[in-house]
Amino acid sequence: MFSKACKYAINAMIYVATLPEGVQRAGLKEIAQAINSPEAFTAKILQQLVRDELLNSAKGPHGGFEIQGDPNTITIAQIVGSIDGNLIFTGCALGLEKCSEDHPCPVHHKFKAVRDHLTGMMLTTNLKDIATRVNDGISFLKY
Repeated sequence: MFSKACKYAINAMIYVATLPEGVQRAGLKEIAQAINSPEAFTAKILQQLVRDELLNSAKGPHGGFEIQGDPNTITIAQIVGSIDGNLIFTGCALGLEKCSEDHPCPVHHKFKAVRDHLTGMMLTTNLKDIATRVNDGISFLKY
């Protein structure tokens, strides 16, 4: 459903959001290792998140990546949109260019319900809630 880059982006954002108070930045190597992602690939993903103003980056010995803004207001939908675009929220399940209520694909009506539910979940799930679940040991980023 999500591209590999998008999965890594979500995991990277969660990881950075789980950093303890006072530890505001994480380096590229640390993030890549924490989410089991190749460093070069992770660097490209993180730069896209910086361009879309979801992360800040700083160079130097105390540099790294940090959440830009309030994690309570950053949704999973924003992260997905940054990396994969918004097609998941509007696209056809079968990949048809023209699929709508007036001209539906064979699975349009069933998929629309699933897509609408997924969209709602991503729009209402914020980064802080997910990071708290990880920090509390309820959810995990690694097996």
